[in-house]
Order: sequence, then C-alpha cells, then structure tokens
Amino acid sequence: MGEKMSIEDRIRRLEDRAAIQELAVLYGFIMDERDEAGIRQIFATDATLRSQDGVFAATGIEEIVQTYLGRFAALGPTNHYSHGHVVRFDDADPDTATGLLASHAEVARNGVAMQVALRYKDTYRRVNGKWQFADRLMSYMYYLPATEYAEGLADRNSVRAYGDHRPADWPESLYSESGSDWLKAYL
Repeated sequence: MGEKMSIEDRIRRLEDRAAIQELAVLYGFIMDERDEAGIRQIFATDATLRSQDGVFAATGIEEIVQTYLGRFAALGPTNHYSHGHVVRFDDADPDTATGLLASHAEVARNGVAMQVALRYKDTYRRVNGKWQFADRLMSYMYYLPATEYAEGLADRNSVRAYGDHRPADWPESLYSESGSDWLKAYL
C-alpha cells in the first residue's frame, strides 16, 4: 500500500483492523461456549496452534479442533477476556497481518478455580474475504489456583495447570538473556 494510501485503502485498513480485533474477542466466546463449529470458522484450514511451553503443537484444523476438545474435557466453566490488541499489517500482502493480544482467563481446571495471564502472538490471514488465525502462539505469565495467586504471582514457576510448578513464559526481560527482542517489531 506504500507511503501514500488512498482514502479507500485507509478505510479498508481500519475495517480490517476492526475485523481482526473482533476475531480475537470471538475466540474467547468460542472457547467459553465450547463451540467446535466456531473453532472451524476462526482458524484457517492449514493453521497452526502452539504454546511457548510446547504443550500445544497442532497443525491443520482437525488437529486444532482435537486439541481444543481435549482441553475442554479438562476444564469446567471458563471466562476469557481480552485487553490490549496490537495489529500490524504486511504492506506487501494486504491479506496478512500479525498481532499481539494481552488476555486473562478465569477457569475451573479439574475442579480447581484458576486464574491465567495469557499473551497471544498471532498471524492472521484473510481467507475468502474473512480474517482467520493462520498461527496462534500462546504464552503464560501465570496459570495459578486462585488460592495461590498472592504467593504465586512473584514465583518464576507460576504455571501450575499441569499439577507441577513450571516456569512462566514471560516477562522475557526478567527470564531470558535476549529479553523481549520480538517486541521491537511492534514499536
């Protein structure tokens, strides 16, 4: 789209941004309602779903659906809510964008009330005029039983969803030598 965008291109970019941000919010509703058909609508057929800790690693819509169905089996009620969402467009390909989404969830996992801080690093692709997830990478700052929140938030091993104490994925500036170099692409 170059430096000088036409008013039509600018309007389309605004409409695309709104559609992508709506997609991210719909994801939470689809998860909370256990909507298998919705999963099939928001992920591209060749999409990938990953988590920074390696627990999620699905390629293609069928693997993604099976991954979520397995997750739903371990969860009771959930409440996902989104916060800030940064979207960047690929000027060379108007049907591709990337995004960063901050999110939280309240979940009942194996009968235990838990609080989760999530980040999503996404790639979006327009397919047949509709934006979908082409790649979704989840990461966790914490995944804690509600009763352990006060002590667990400051603990490096604040991911406790799997019955043990695993390290948090972020903030990377505290936990890795490279820090948050990936963030520079969005600034």
